[in-house]
Parts: sequence; structure tokens; C-alpha cells
Amino acid sequence: MKAPVIVVGIGEMGSVFARALLRSGHPVYPVTRHTDLAATSQLLPSPELVLIAVAENDLHPLLQQMPAAWHARVALLQNELLPGDWQQYGYTNPTVISVWFEKKKGQDVLVLIPSPVFGPGAELLQSSLASLDIPARILASEDELLFELVVKNVYIVTTNCAGLVTGGTVSELWAKHRELAEAVAREVIQIQVNLTGQPLQADELIAAMLKAFAGDPDHGCMGRSAPARLARALQQADAAGLAVPRLREIAAQQHAVQQQSRHRLLWWPQPGGTAYTAGISMLCLQ
Repeated sequence: MKAPVIVVGIGEMGSVFARALLRSGHPVYPVTRHTDLAATSQLLPSPELVLIAVAENDLHPLLQQMPAAWHARVALLQNELLPGDWQQYGYTNPTVISVWFEKKKGQDVLVLIPSPVFGPGAELLQSSLASLDIPARILASEDELLFELVVKNVYIVTTNCAGLVTGGTVSELWAKHRELAEAVAREVIQIQVNLTGQPLQADELIAAMLKAFAGDPDHGCMGRSAPARLARALQQADAAGLAVPRLREIAAQQHAVQQQSRHRLLWWPQPGGTAYTAGISMLCLQ
């Protein structure tokens, strides 16, 4: 029997990887937020891989409490991931995959482009995903990994933030709002340069982003996490002392829209032109 694989987080994405790893012949042990990690690591001290498939906001607390026996076997797949996210906790050589396929509840997997993967478990993830017809490509160096992680970040943050203004698809964003999209992308790259401490070529990153656009032209720009991504980008820009005027303009527009919506909720016209305010109960529901 092949060595077991631990999958931490069995949501939509974790379930895809679990199915792929099972097809490759590895027993898969799911870990949920209610699982005792220390006890599980004692039962399974030497898994082939420990795939962390939790949401972005749950990653850092989990990395802090990960049993030491599993550190060298960790694999990561989160969005907006950069080397500093794992290095600050002493992880030196994790397996990292930049996921370029989407899995929503009740829908099949949608592949945009092959997912780049690097690290000790790269071959395992590539071969396992291939069993589900999900392409992945193995990277040759940490420099390549950094580039691919930043490409994904630029794609996600650019489309989400610009999409707050434009809506629509990625192909429409570039065809109809290219000036906005490119301006936002370049500001996002400025933030990534600061976060990584590395010189990054904006034109190369934008060209790579456009390849992903072409992989699924009808992909929607704005996800439900778009406002949070914009807020996080501005926090990062503030910490770095970056101007990022287009991102700030988008934030100001969103604030104005929210204020207008709040005003419509709190006031409504009555016959004769009188306006009444909503009661405290309505305020509590917001």
C-alpha cells in the first residue's frame, strides 16, 4: 500500500485533490477543524503529503499549529500566496501549487490553464490531477514558482478590484476597459514587488495574466470576496507607502455606493412629501 496523504480541509477544492490522490492509489485521511492534529500526527507521523486546502483566512493559524513531524511534507494551494506566508513559520521547502481550475458546488471542474506546481510533492500532485484530466506542470526553480504565484495574485486582485467597477467577464474587462484593467494591474504589481522584495517585470506578468484570460474568456471578474481583496490590497499599499490611485478611486466609488444604499434603506418618502427614518431594528439588521 502506498503512503497515506493527509488532506486538511475537505471543501470543494480539498475534495477534488482527495479524489485525485485516491485514484493514484494513496489512502487519504481527511482532517477537519474539529480534528486533533497532534493526535493524528502521532497516528500518522510519516504521510506522503499533508495538503492544506483550507481557505486563505484560515491558513496562518493552521501553519502555526501544524505538528512539527509534518512540516517537511506540507503542500499549499491558497490564493494570494507568497513565500513569506510560509517562511515566517519556519517552513523551508513546501510543495506549492498555483491552482488554475475552479470547482463550485454542483458543477464540474473548470480548467483555465495548467496549474504550475513546485516542491517535493510536485510529481505526486501532477500525476494525481492527471487522473481527473486536470493538467498541471512542474516548475524547475523557486524563481519560477515566485513568478507563477505573483501571476495568480495579479489575475485575482486585478479582476476582482476592477470588476467592482465594470462587472462582466475577463474578456470584456480587457476589451472594453483596458486602461482601467492595466492601471489596476500595474498597481497590484507594485504591491507584489513590496511584498516579495523582488524586482518583478510588469509587462511579463500582465502578458501571463492575459494568457489566463484567454483560458476562460467568460470567467466572471468579481467574486464575493472582491471587497475584501480590495481592502487588503489597500492595507498592503498603506504599509508600503504606495499611492495606488486607481485602487483608491475604486474604493472611494464603492464607499459612495454603500452610502447611497444606506440612505435609501434609512429614508423613504410618504404621501405628501414627508420622509420617515427607519427604526432601530432596521439599523441592527445591517
